[in-house]
Amino acid sequence: MEVIDNIYQHRDAHEFTLGVYLDLQKAFDAVNHEVLLYKLNNFGIRGVVRKWFNNYLSGRKQFASIAGVYSEIKTISTRVPQGSILGPLLFLLYVNDISNAVPGAKVKHLADDTNLFLHGTNLAELCCKANTSLEQLHKWFTANKLSLSIGKTY
Repeated sequence: MEVIDNIYQHRDAHEFTLGVYLDLQKAFDAVNHEVLLYKLNNFGIRGVVRKWFNNYLSGRKQFASIAGVYSEIKTISTRVPQGSILGPLLFLLYVNDISNAVPGAKVKHLADDTNLFLHGTNLAELCCKANTSLEQLHKWFTANKLSLSIGKTY
């Protein structure tokens, strides 16, 4: 509702709205533990609580089992534990600062979907603004070791 209301406000002001719908590739699986712990520290999660998160994320192992055949056990250095209560919360904390990457733009999140909304009175300027915003987002994705699912991005 907030997005639609915002679009109508800009339309009433005779402005164009450009929406970019970004889908993160394997978002929950791509969360880098080092980067996440760094961000938690920046959010003020330090001391014993940060050590608890470090312990929660570190030393995790996984394997696959199909019809009684087991794969090799691998140590995991990325991803948040799926099926856990903390998984979605940790992912949201991981991507929480994406809005800082694109000043002046509306960035909305829904799970691993990120939507960017830009407004302007001139279509050519709006396209330039969109390209600049996408370059800024690309830098943020690279710094945070995330990538887009191009086939699901519009």
